[in-house]
Amino acid sequence: MIWHSPITIPQLQSLGDGTMGSHLGIEFTEIGENFLKAKMPVDHRTHQPYGLLHGGASATLAETLGSVASAFVIDPGQFICVGLEINANHIRGVKEGFVYGTAIPLHIGGSTHVSGISGSWTSRKS
Repeated sequence: MIWHSPITIPQLQSLGDGTMGSHLGIEFTEIGENFLKAKMPVDHRTHQPYGLLHGGASATLAETLGSVASAFVIDPGQFICVGLEINANHIRGVKEGFVYGTAIPLHIGGSTHVSGISGSWTSRKS
């Protein structure tokens, strides 16, 4: 397991109180031994003017997953972590439902972490 100490979904959710993640409706859904998963609604908060999912909202989901994952790999009594770089490709437009993201570490170093974040979409309203 990569986590510095045990974590729970309610603990992850509480980190987002009053942040962009909570404003956009991002919810953590699963914690694994080496991954985190979250979902975000595709609605008025995350649309761009054409009614499609805004690329910045997708980037926010990815940044949230990567940053939170890094925050739980380190000892928070000794370190803090912030995002350094993000690269996103938007292959398909989405108008409704939820987008899901999964963060998996590609590199956990002494001063940098790199996560691969993959996404999927469903038109289900749950």
